[in-house]
Order: sequence, then structure tokens, then C-alpha cells
Amino acid sequence: MAFCANCGTEVQGRFCSKCGATVAAAPPPGAGYAQQGYAQPQAAAGPQVSGLEENVACALCYALMVLTGILFLVLAPYNQNRLIRFHAFQAIFVWVGMIGAWIAVFIASLVLVFIPVLGHLLIVLLDLVLGLGGLALWILLMYKAYNREKWVLPIVGPLAEKQANQA
Repeated sequence: MAFCANCGTEVQGRFCSKCGATVAAAPPPGAGYAQQGYAQPQAAAGPQVSGLEENVACALCYALMVLTGILFLVLAPYNQNRLIRFHAFQAIFVWVGMIGAWIAVFIASLVLVFIPVLGHLLIVLLDLVLGLGGLALWILLMYKAYNREKWVLPIVGPLAEKQANQA
């Protein structure tokens, strides 16, 4: 199937039915190599180019936290990039920290439930602060990673850098 180089219309034959331009017939794939005595070229045997930009991969490390963090640490083209590895490890460590915080709030709520009104208010407040704070942190981490900013969090950031630099 040939297309006109002048107007882009599909051409049947040697002339374009829309603009009248002459269209050269394209040789079949690999025909020039066989006629000249060369072997047909094969695909390059190097590393495959990934479909994701570096900043998109870094932001996606935070999308599902631990799941995408582990995924980007396992997938071949991404696990060699130190920046992507950093964001993947930081996403995993942030998730572990958030789970620890939720467990601490749950234990505190078991104690605070025995305080009639103030206890329930503190439980709701703790849940709200942890939930909204976690959501804001998650969005901010994805935003910073997408904008190619390496934002190192206070406690988990140095751990993530240390793990990302180990080969």
C-alpha cells in the first residue's frame, strides 16, 4: 500500500487520484539487501528502549506506592536507573511508614475510646490528619517526581538514597 508524498492520499497504481503526482513503487522489505548479496539486517542486540520517560517512571513509582515501587525495581530498563530506583525505594519506605502510623493511630484509638467525648474527637482528628496528610504527601511526591525534582524526605529519603546507590 503506497501513499502520495504530496497530499498523503492512498494510491492505487503509479499516479495519485487526488493531486495527480507520480508515486514511485516501494521495493519489498529487504529486497535491496538480497539483490546486493548482503544478509538482511537484524534488530540491534542492545538494551531495549523503554516507552516511558524518566520523569513519568519516577512519578509512577508513587502511584500505588509499594506495588509500583517493587514493579519498577524488578523491570529491566528501569532498575538500572538510579533516580528511578531512588523514587521506587522512597515510595516503598513511605508506604511502610504510613502503615506504621496507621497501626499507631489504631492502638491509640483503642485507648482513647474509653474517654467519652474527648476520646472520640481525638480519634477522628488523628484519622483526619493522618489521612489528609498522607494524601497530600502522596500527591506532592508524584508532582515533584514528575517535575524532575528529587525531593528527599527526612527519615526515609537517606535510606532510599543508600539503597538506590547499591548496585
